[in-house]
Amino acid sequence: MTTSLPPAARLAWWGTAWLRGHAVADLVVDAVIDGDATHTVVGLPGAESTETLVAGLARLRAAGASALGAAFPVEGDPAGLGGPRDLNADALEMGEAVMAVEVGLGLVPHRTGAAVAWHARPADRRQLTDVGEADRQLRAALLAAAQALADLDVARWRPEVADRLMNLRHLDLPPAPHGVPGRCVELAARGLQATGIVALALEDDGGSVTAYDVRSRREVLLPLERAGRHALVAACSPEVWPPE
Repeated sequence: MTTSLPPAARLAWWGTAWLRGHAVADLVVDAVIDGDATHTVVGLPGAESTETLVAGLARLRAAGASALGAAFPVEGDPAGLGGPRDLNADALEMGEAVMAVEVGLGLVPHRTGAAVAWHARPADRRQLTDVGEADRQLRAALLAAAQALADLDVARWRPEVADRLMNLRHLDLPPAPHGVPGRCVELAARGLQATGIVALALEDDGGSVTAYDVRSRREVLLPLERAGRHALVAACSPEVWPPE
């Protein structure tokens, strides 16, 4: 099961840590870039050209940004976004984005090979589910999915999924900088756990013989995928973090 945070989650956590003085620039760059070749920032107000990740963060701090929060939207569920349309469309196409808190800007990652360019766009205020509610929704979705998949004989058509559902208590916590509440690190791990289960279960038809089988499994899994994404949004959005 992967515990790798997506780029928007890494930038939200480590960028916030840098903005708040909890992490030095070198550590932030290494953590955000991870296995990529480079990350740059494009289109920030006042910038005449593409900037390095650190230069882009410094420009956001100078503009008044106090934190960065992540968004993980899909068609029909713009989780973590508040608009406007151009930002939403770009983030929806890429599947993720980062919002700079208090400065009305969003950053959307565009990948070219091993290079990522974060494109800045105007962003509206967003509405977020708080960490406690996201946690409760995810736990309920996991229980409901586990029962429903057992009724659909998941152990026969996807034994790997059944194994993961039997081992929900085991969490591989992703690395996090100082300042990220432990509760949010655990919630991010559960969000990754949930979306990983769904991705594995939907890799193929898993031995389905009818369209009804496929539809039934998707109907069971999609609420879990949604809850997992919303959990990751809350875990990576400092606006709704609980006090330490």
